[in-house]
Amino acid sequence: MESRKHWSEYSRAQDIMFAATDKKRCSWNVVEADNKKKARLNCIAHLLKQIPYENMTPVEIEVPPRQGDIGYKRPKMSSQRFVPKVY
Repeated sequence: MESRKHWSEYSRAQDIMFAATDKKRCSWNVVEADNKKKARLNCIAHLLKQIPYENMTPVEIEVPPRQGDIGYKRPKMSSQRFVPKVY
């Protein structure tokens, strides 16, 4: 509640900081966040657009046949740590 009393001061300090540190090479990006869901989606979309992507269509490969039974026995499941099933 106390911070609301200083809203204008914080905003002014932010504007001064942006003016002093916003450079082309290392810029600030402000998110309009009145609608939190849209703000998050806009951030995700903006960040993804910053990453150069190339075509990652997988190349068809020939998979050799699986090795036959050579007497392997899996350890007891209780001796291993598993990722929790969420889905």
